[in-house]
Amino acid sequence: MKSAILAKLHFIVIFFLTGHLVQAQIHPGELGGAEMNTIQTAVPFLTLAPDARASGLGDAGVASKADVNSQHWNVAKYAFIENRGGVSLSYTPWLRNLTPGINLAYLSGYYKINDKNVVSSSFRYFSLGNITFTNISGHPTGSYQPIEFAIDAGYSRLLTDHFSGGLVFRYIRSDLTSGQTTADGQSTQAGTSIAGDIGLYYQNEVQMGSKEARWALGINLSNLGTPISYTADAYKIPIPSNLRLGGRFEYGINDLNSISIHADLNKLLVPTPPVYDTDTATGDLRVVRGKAPPESIVAGMFQSFADAPGVQKSYGEYSVFHEEMYEIAYSIGLEYNFRNLIAVRSGYFHEHAAKGNRKYLTFGLGVMNPYFSLELSYLAPTNGQDSPLANTFRVTFTSTFGRTTPLDPELRSTF
Repeated sequence: MKSAILAKLHFIVIFFLTGHLVQAQIHPGELGGAEMNTIQTAVPFLTLAPDARASGLGDAGVASKADVNSQHWNVAKYAFIENRGGVSLSYTPWLRNLTPGINLAYLSGYYKINDKNVVSSSFRYFSLGNITFTNISGHPTGSYQPIEFAIDAGYSRLLTDHFSGGLVFRYIRSDLTSGQTTADGQSTQAGTSIAGDIGLYYQNEVQMGSKEARWALGINLSNLGTPISYTADAYKIPIPSNLRLGGRFEYGINDLNSISIHADLNKLLVPTPPVYDTDTATGDLRVVRGKAPPESIVAGMFQSFADAPGVQKSYGEYSVFHEEMYEIAYSIGLEYNFRNLIAVRSGYFHEHAAKGNRKYLTFGLGVMNPYFSLELSYLAPTNGQDSPLANTFRVTFTSTFGRTTPLDPELRSTF
């Protein structure tokens, strides 16, 4: 499966301790209808759902109701948040079925300047536990606790009574080796990147007989930034630039109860590894299917929609369209809310087997009052209990202050 930690451990062991370049190279015949052709990125921890509420909904959050953790899912949602300010702390023990000591912590907060403008910030900290370094002969050379973190600041603005937009600026640091030297004598360094997000959000209400309902749409482009390198002359690895879009439909059963349905589509805007073959005349690798990664970040983002080498449908025929569809993961979630005091959630996340094979059900519970909330979620893989993701849980504590009135009275939630 395409897990953040497996990717990082392989990267550390193979790249830093042997000096080899970790770059996917698929050869003809290796990519059929079911073989893996995952998209590899640096700092994949940026794609992990950081909070318990959205993870309880199957990792659907781009158009969910605005909350303190909107910075990760769609910063534009903050413009519709009903409190003056808030802060949230989330914690996730990650991949404990694989190895101990791996954790994700997420701190986020916002402040509503006035009815139209909101500023926000978050800090994400990822610890990979303790790793023992060895030389090419296998002898220990020391131990280290690799860490990665990202810190960002955001701004969102209400553009109309129903539509908002927002921007995020992010600094990313990935320190995996503590300056260890590779087998070919290169010194390593922490990788850094500057990135940003762009979010748009729309919500409105509709009358369904005597009942009120609300619907929303959201789109978020995240981690649009510079690639990362861990040595002076190494191949630069793209960060997980990502496109997420989705919607929400919320129905007020009565004055005390409501139910909402959420759905997200998610795609990495990173070039797909092509299929290489060896040129018999020169001995060099050449691309035989797909497209070589471009030098430009922006070109790579656009190319990612049509650069897959394709999956084999019949002898000699490959479908690029089918493989591009495989790269779209989807999330669906359902939430029941009682008087904004108790929320029960469930969801499902699906990623194609050829692109990582993450498939899991999620369950969540929230206990709230107007100023504090405690959220819990649990992840249950559907592709076997031996999955490294088994028994993953998240916990989020949130505090808000200064209840405000929405700009448009028609948008005030009555459920």
